[in-house]
Amino acid sequence: MKKQLLGILKNMKILPIAGIAIAAFGAGYLLKSSQEMAPAVHEGHGQSASEESAPEFWTCSMHPHIQLPESGSCPICGMDLIPVYDENEETLGPRELKMTAAAQKLAAVEVAPVEQKFVENEIRMVGKVEFDETRLAYITAWVPGRLDQLYVDYTGVSVKKGDHLAYLYSPELLAAQEELIQALVTVKNLENSDITLIKDRALDTVETTREKLRLWGLSPEQISAIEQNEKADDHLTIYSPISGIVIHKNALEGMYVDFGTQIYTIADLSQVWVKLDAYESDLSWIHYGQEVKFETEAYPGEKFHGTIAFIDPVLNEKTRTVKVRVNVSNLDGRLKPGMFTRAIVRSRTTAEGKVIDASLAGKWIGPMHPSVIRDEPGNCDICGMPLVSTRSLGYESPRMAADQAPLVIPSSAPLITGKRAVVYVQLNAEEGRFEGREIVLGPRTGDYYIVKEGLKKGEMVVVEGNFKIDSAIQILAKPSMMNPTGGGPAPRHQHGGPEGGSAPAPKAPRLDPDNGKHSGHSSVEESVKMELPSGFRTQLARFYESYLGLPEALANDDLEAARVAAEETMAALGAVDMKLLEGHAHMEWMKRWAQLKQAGKLFEGADLEGMRKGLTEFSAQLPETAKQFGLGGDEDLYVLRCPMASNGQGAIWLQRDKTTRNPYYGREMPTCGSVIETLASQSNPHGGHDH
Repeated sequence: MKKQLLGILKNMKILPIAGIAIAAFGAGYLLKSSQEMAPAVHEGHGQSASEESAPEFWTCSMHPHIQLPESGSCPICGMDLIPVYDENEETLGPRELKMTAAAQKLAAVEVAPVEQKFVENEIRMVGKVEFDETRLAYITAWVPGRLDQLYVDYTGVSVKKGDHLAYLYSPELLAAQEELIQALVTVKNLENSDITLIKDRALDTVETTREKLRLWGLSPEQISAIEQNEKADDHLTIYSPISGIVIHKNALEGMYVDFGTQIYTIADLSQVWVKLDAYESDLSWIHYGQEVKFETEAYPGEKFHGTIAFIDPVLNEKTRTVKVRVNVSNLDGRLKPGMFTRAIVRSRTTAEGKVIDASLAGKWIGPMHPSVIRDEPGNCDICGMPLVSTRSLGYESPRMAADQAPLVIPSSAPLITGKRAVVYVQLNAEEGRFEGREIVLGPRTGDYYIVKEGLKKGEMVVVEGNFKIDSAIQILAKPSMMNPTGGGPAPRHQHGGPEGGSAPAPKAPRLDPDNGKHSGHSSVEESVKMELPSGFRTQLARFYESYLGLPEALANDDLEAARVAAEETMAALGAVDMKLLEGHAHMEWMKRWAQLKQAGKLFEGADLEGMRKGLTEFSAQLPETAKQFGLGGDEDLYVLRCPMASNGQGAIWLQRDKTTRNPYYGREMPTCGSVIETLASQSNPHGGHDH
């Protein structure tokens, strides 16, 4: 019996909240060491302690809320009930638990200290290269006329500042030149005149005509040539005001244009923007002026660098992201607008949220141009605006922040449910005393959580085995992760069947190893080979059928359809009757059911982005579930993966066919992703990875 239980516990991962009852039996088993759990034989007697005293009640190892006065079978799963004895243990605190060294070893309990140190967080974002809007130029007609020749007659041509672009015929331009020539002749004829008023008016006419020609696009050299040659030109050459690439050609030769008609659009690609999507949960780590490193699909393995120049003040409610703009130098022109990028921002913060950056601390920076950094205050070299201190933007030097390091704990330490976070603190290592404690967490940073309240530096928190401790606490009816007030039975497992009647708060069960009659469990591979009931397979097929509508709805950005599909999926999951299974298959399905049930809670009341996060967690459970229990029907399903989803971590989903319809980006990037595996139906046992 002990080997069976140990095998179960070894195979148990930290279960979701809905599956706590599954771990309760193992947790109760761990409350005593193996020596204490063996039948105690009194001196001079051949009778065990369990035979001397009557059990207080009988419970089910899989459903601890079942508490009956007599032995028998569990009314839910049919397993033999286990006796629970009333043991006079020493008084502990309302949130405390005591475990022997053997029990701790059996539960694989590990602890780690609460530390005060700076931890670096790595924020991953995705986005794409775009034109620098400040380096775009429209070439327009400054005077009405006819385009007799376009020197640049297709898009993509590289031009330099001063290159000729078009040759324009304009009658109005010809008239203005004639007016200038005539005004100059008048001025020359009045050189010896004593009538000052007429001379001044003639000079004013010359200046006015020169200014008119300048405003119509003639260069000072062109105007000077007209004056010297005293000859009007009925055509105007239009020159490029900047160097760059012609990205739009909006006119054709022979076209008549008016004032302001757009002829070309030129983009200077020596600097580009990279626009990234940052999740709102990551915004506390992102600041103006930070360095960003990113990669592109075109140059794998090569790192590009840029600087955060703008953080959108408005959140996109549809995607729950904020646009972050990065200025990137592109002198070699390798970065092309439209390229996809994967970016990383590394950030260390103080307990107050200040970013530690030695290169920016104590500096002055341009409020619109982060490339302008000075040691002293002054004005921006580009726009002339006063520089601002980096401290006002949230930067601090390592020296100044030395005493502001936050308290951190490993990410595996807290048990998080809703708004509550519970950790188990080791009070006394020798006595094996642990105390549950609610804490206030700050943001997660890599493998750590920042702690705002509830812990002190140097305290030891449980980082492995904490879920098993919490399950044991529940059996003792003490405050736990699921039940903050305690005083009640362990959470009921939601799969129908008779409810346990009102019973006293459960005590720590002392199991009689000779009482259990469960046979040894087979491996997962063996359970797959088992013949599953046809009714179970039919219900399973309905579950997958309901699920397939969820990624399809998200691929179409249809929130209402996604919510309906999620409700139908969870209803179909609840309709799968686990009582049709026996032995190891029953236990394994309960574990899978609990994981899917917990992931499905993310769909409740979620917006479009929340539904996609829920799909990430939910879909991650399906391939292994399908391999273990099959698909139920006669139709193969395909596992597809999008490498950019889940903040660059990648995410999977299931489809009927191989044509990619990405549910994580919807219509924005419908074809991002590919088939990575085939889940074979019962009629096609030869499934596997797609290469």
